[in-house]
Amino acid sequence: MHIEVDDLSRPAVQALLQEHLDNMFELSPPEQVYALDLSRLRVPQITVWTVWRGPQLLGCGALKELSPTHGEIKSMRTPARARRQGAGRAVLQHIIAVARRRGYATLSLETGSHPAFEPAHALYRSHGFVRSGPFGDYRPNPHSVFMQLQLPAAATPPRTDPVAAPAAGPATCG
Repeated sequence: MHIEVDDLSRPAVQALLQEHLDNMFELSPPEQVYALDLSRLRVPQITVWTVWRGPQLLGCGALKELSPTHGEIKSMRTPARARRQGAGRAVLQHIIAVARRRGYATLSLETGSHPAFEPAHALYRSHGFVRSGPFGDYRPNPHSVFMQLQLPAAATPPRTDPVAAPAAGPATCG
């Protein structure tokens, strides 16, 4: 399994992100869907990673910089056919590691409150995320669950790399 920065140009990645959007609109009212389409993911403050096993796409996740000390997890998705293989856990661990390297003190996320989101809630809790209130431009609503992870101060200096600079190649995840 390997994780790589993605430019969102491959059809398999585009199809996975469309599946994600479609599913969010099935589970939540349209005005309470905060999943991003391709154009809104292709901005400098968002980095998207995909998880692969050979040529098979296993999942994706993104990190949005809200401030120099605060990041938001976006677009976490594993296709139904590839679930329970560790891709979601792997990309989440990768995003947390990148957030630490960037010097973020807080990593937040918004996800749905529908029972179908419980596996995602459990994954986030298993990595130390706790329920929190809304952050950024979000407002309280019954269809959202807000979670955050406080990251300890890094022992090394904060990042010097640009937020969305693509990596030279895939990062191996073990």
